[in-house]
Amino acid sequence: MEKTCSLLVYFDKGTPALANEIKEQLEGHDTERKIEAMKKAVMLLLNGETLPTLFITIVRYVLPSEDHTVQKLLLLYLEIIDKTDSRGKILPEMILICQNLRNNLQHPNEYIRGVTLRFLARLNEAELIEPLIPSILSNLDHRHAFVRRNAILAMMAIYKLPQGEHMLTDAPEMIEKTLSTEQDLSARRNAFLMLFTCAQDRAVNYLLNNLESVAGWGDILQMVVLELVRKVCRTDPGEKGKYIKIIVSLLNSPSAAVMYECAGTLVSLSSAPTAVRAAANCYCQLLLSQSDNNVKLIILDRLQELKVSHREIMVEMIMDVLRALSSPNLDIRRKTLDIVLDLITPRNIDEVVMMLKKEVVKTQSKELEKSGEYRQMLVQAIHSCALKFPEVASAVVHLLMDFLGDSNVASAIDVVFFVREIIETNSRLRESIMTRLLDTFYQIRSSRVCTCALWIIGEYSWSLQEVEGGIAVIKQSLGDLPFFTTAEEGEVVDISATKALSPSNKSPAPPTVSKRPAILADGTYATQVAVAESVSTVPSLMALAASATANLRTLLLTGDFFLGAVVATTLTKLILHLKEVQSSNVAVNKATADVLLIMVSMLRLGQSTALPHPIDDDSYDRISLCIRVLSSADEGMKTVWLKLCRESFVKMITEKQHREMEETKAIAQESYAQPDDLIDFYHLKSRKGMSQLELEDEVQNDLKRAMGEITKDGDGSKKLNRVLQLTGLSDPVYAEAYVTVHQYDIVLDVTIVNRTTETLQNLCLELATMGDLKLVERPQNYALAPDTSKQIRANIKVSSTETGVIFGNIVYETTSVLDRNVVVLNDIHIDIMDYISPASCADVAFRNMWAEFEWENKVAINTSIQDVSEFLNHIVASTNMKCLTPSSALEGDCGFLAANLYAKSVFGEDALVNLSVEKQPDGKLSGFIRIRSKTQGIALSLGDKITLKQKGSS
Repeated sequence: MEKTCSLLVYFDKGTPALANEIKEQLEGHDTERKIEAMKKAVMLLLNGETLPTLFITIVRYVLPSEDHTVQKLLLLYLEIIDKTDSRGKILPEMILICQNLRNNLQHPNEYIRGVTLRFLARLNEAELIEPLIPSILSNLDHRHAFVRRNAILAMMAIYKLPQGEHMLTDAPEMIEKTLSTEQDLSARRNAFLMLFTCAQDRAVNYLLNNLESVAGWGDILQMVVLELVRKVCRTDPGEKGKYIKIIVSLLNSPSAAVMYECAGTLVSLSSAPTAVRAAANCYCQLLLSQSDNNVKLIILDRLQELKVSHREIMVEMIMDVLRALSSPNLDIRRKTLDIVLDLITPRNIDEVVMMLKKEVVKTQSKELEKSGEYRQMLVQAIHSCALKFPEVASAVVHLLMDFLGDSNVASAIDVVFFVREIIETNSRLRESIMTRLLDTFYQIRSSRVCTCALWIIGEYSWSLQEVEGGIAVIKQSLGDLPFFTTAEEGEVVDISATKALSPSNKSPAPPTVSKRPAILADGTYATQVAVAESVSTVPSLMALAASATANLRTLLLTGDFFLGAVVATTLTKLILHLKEVQSSNVAVNKATADVLLIMVSMLRLGQSTALPHPIDDDSYDRISLCIRVLSSADEGMKTVWLKLCRESFVKMITEKQHREMEETKAIAQESYAQPDDLIDFYHLKSRKGMSQLELEDEVQNDLKRAMGEITKDGDGSKKLNRVLQLTGLSDPVYAEAYVTVHQYDIVLDVTIVNRTTETLQNLCLELATMGDLKLVERPQNYALAPDTSKQIRANIKVSSTETGVIFGNIVYETTSVLDRNVVVLNDIHIDIMDYISPASCADVAFRNMWAEFEWENKVAINTSIQDVSEFLNHIVASTNMKCLTPSSALEGDCGFLAANLYAKSVFGEDALVNLSVEKQPDGKLSGFIRIRSKTQGIALSLGDKITLKQKGSS
């Protein structure tokens, strides 16, 4: 068993001081050297050294010292050393210590008295304490509050000892009298805490007799009052009405800690709307008044819990919660938006969107830190609002489209995805969105944003004006053609888009020429020349616009031919639309010729040696297909390009909405009400003497029973599945454990049965852990009679999702055998499945995390399952994860399957899994399961779990 001490100091034992050196320093008259020697002695004892010869020296030379620091270190030394022998009896030399403690308790200096009383509060030996009882009691009336408050703490600790009630029979009465006359706040708090701990009835009577003055008590005393109220109301819920008034009165306390505890106590004791509303209002006040970000996050967690259980009341507080966006911390803002988005209703949507719009405008300020990330969060929030309530889309979509050219690419991608979804789901905004998109297309500088914007232009340009505008915008963004020309001497020249200068600028300056060697396709050498034409005077606005709007050209010249394929696809769709809305064949033919020229120029650019990387095969095939489509008049191809492409997008949106509806339905609880349950008629009850809160509580409890929220205990068979046998049936001691996982804690309820005919003495359950598990406290020793059982509870802290192991022994003694007997226990493996739960995640967020996370575990597929879909379902069920890939993408039987799985741990860790499986010709499955996470533990543990489950299925 580990020794307990209040002093925990790190000490490097590399060069420990010798006992003789410490002894010499203690025998001297220099106080500073004594202090150093005592510190060394204490730290050596804490690190396992015994130093048996020091005790007498300390009694002779340290006990008489009047120095306060020396006396404090002496008490720490006395706390550490063994005061009993192997049989549990007090050592004879402790009598000397007892006399010194009595002298300290009668010392004229209040500090010496106070620290001695505090030392006695940590002393467990009743034989040492009993002679000091009169001196301890005399300090209850000391003139100094420091002495009185420590005297009360010492009495409380003594009273809680096994023989404490016999040593201090009148302690509760004395403390109650002290409490009524005491003026010091700390002393009153300690006195009330002792009554609460040792004589709860007296504490309750004192509280009820002083109800009117509770609001004026100090904060530390009010905190103890709240703890007493919680304990009493849990024991006897019928007494709740008396105490809720106290809690409500303390909600207006000037102490933030008291307000927070009041709100939490109120919610735990009452589900009445008035009480919940008061608690939510209190949390919102603290959210705005506290400057500590950690405090704000904790309060937001409490509001999140209220949102789950009392959503209707939290809807009323939505604007108060939104005020937390004024904090510059992104975590606080993210959590605030998560809470608010679940509280949106038709009544408050306009106010919420208006507030979010103001925040978006604020992000344009350069003074705001991380404005890009915050803007991205706001865009996602507005996107969610617009999907739930399409009527608000018109108020925000045009504002957000100003950020299509945002330097934060993630924010711009969210905006363009939002625009793509709104233009399909809200047809009334199509014309205005198309007009705005064509006007702002030149601002886009990201390739990914450009591809989505081009897709929108190609799919939703239906009128003649929109089709011609779309073609014009793309042509202007591409600049002059061709992209490159080859001079007679074999020089490759880039025709810059800056040739679109105004004719009024007629005095050209010499062009800027840069040259570098290049190898042509036939292997000959040439000189590559880039010519940028300029003028000697200031260029016109048209020239500046021409150079600024060639965003597609800039991206293409970097070798982004996937974007080139999207440009070709968009132009093809626009020409096909033009053939439907344009009656003039001449105009159609001219536009088609221009588009074909653009596509051919992109192919030539891709095949030239001017770029470091040639065009890829996929982009080449796509652009070539576009040329063939425009060159032919196949109606079937026209249907594919203009109708089926958009239908697939509509199907994707519909499936997304369907998934969200299914998730919402899954959250709804099923009813556990039985046909023969008692029916309690609220209107027939007597309301005499009941407060409004109690009446509301009755109504809420009836409603919860009707809706199945108040359920009975779960199925006993499920609990039996968590019972683990720790010893064999033939062992003299039988043990089994019931394992309960409470997020950060594991509780082991161990049942031990004595199957012998002898009494087992000093029976101890010794446990040890491996992994990120920590035993909170070691179980004590017990005596177990024959054929009797004992329940022992052990608490274990969990600090990560890594799989852990708990192992140990049962040690006991018998009267017939002098040696100790040991029974080795079976190991308890803590499963990672207890810590992770299925969660949802957007595709973009999944890809970003996949690129960001550094820990990857690659597991090869080895299973007897021969169907790819069945194998995916087996992995999903085994890992407790959610498949993010929609079911429509998994349909069919082609022998290939790729899916993304996602889960979140109770510690906030993300677990990403990508499953890629292929069916071989012999019917077996092959491929890999890749796991990524931010921490190593969850990646390794999840990989081990998948490997184990694969082998278990074969």
